[in-house]
Amino acid sequence: MQKYNFRYLGNTGIKVPPLTFGGNIFGWTVDEKTSFSLLDALIERGLFFIDTADVYSYWAIGNKGGESETIIGKWLKKSGQRDNIVLATKVGIECLTGKTNLKPNYIKKAIEDSLRRLQTDRIDIYQAHRDDKDTPLIDTLQVFDSLIKEGKVLNIGASNYSEERLQNALDISEKEGLARYKTLQPKYNLYDRDEYEGKLEQVAIKNELAVISYYSLASGFLTGKYKILEDVNKSKRGPFVIKKYFNKRGKRIIELLKQIALLYSCSETQVALAWLIARPNITAPIVSATSLQQIDELVKAMELKLNKKDIEKIDYMTKI
Repeated sequence: MQKYNFRYLGNTGIKVPPLTFGGNIFGWTVDEKTSFSLLDALIERGLFFIDTADVYSYWAIGNKGGESETIIGKWLKKSGQRDNIVLATKVGIECLTGKTNLKPNYIKKAIEDSLRRLQTDRIDIYQAHRDDKDTPLIDTLQVFDSLIKEGKVLNIGASNYSEERLQNALDISEKEGLARYKTLQPKYNLYDRDEYEGKLEQVAIKNELAVISYYSLASGFLTGKYKILEDVNKSKRGPFVIKKYFNKRGKRIIELLKQIALLYSCSETQVALAWLIARPNITAPIVSATSLQQIDELVKAMELKLNKKDIEKIDYMTKI
């Protein structure tokens, strides 16, 4: 197993590599056999922080949700690697309807389903997938607190929360003596910066939350493989590439990544991820790979150290 500069996942006491592997591909863009080989390779290369969700990947034809957790669970049973990985999953989006649901009864059933599919007795990081504004924050936090006391969940996290709702939830936890969110999963990459940078980032810093950002490569746009909009039809993940990236700013960002990549003799993907890893308030960005070659590219991204001047250049040029 390769070793990197592991980072503490907020104040959970857990150390993780500087990248999180996103498990939404399992049962979607890769089959079970390929998924097993990828998971084996991740462990061999020290990428042992795996994030998934109970809803993955209901959107694929023939799927109903739970496919990713099921495959991971089968691999865990076969490999015996449960104690060697940090396992995160999410709850709060109904597979059949796509509606947000963080009501206590729903969570109580969902955790049992996730544990069964994952073939484990505990979840290291159990995350509210999306803020449920129709359910009182305290109701959700109380059931999360009970799951921690039962030992089924070790830590909880929030995904897709606004700064106001996140701070409110943290305040309730403190006031009521309930378990508190220790991780935050926002959308964040070189193109999509406004949603996280600013007030949400300040809430994360103030409360010492570990940030595991998703869409780290803007659905693949920042790899540079989508030259024109029509290219998105070349892969299963392509349609998830939002049209908004194909504009002057998006083109400028890709050209900048190419320039920096030439300086370091690496790929645009590695530069985009190295920039994220270097961000002072980002713990472990979420990334995926569908081949061993792509996993090796992720490893190289973790090893790439951009100098201060280039980081500042990227910061400035991707904001304007």
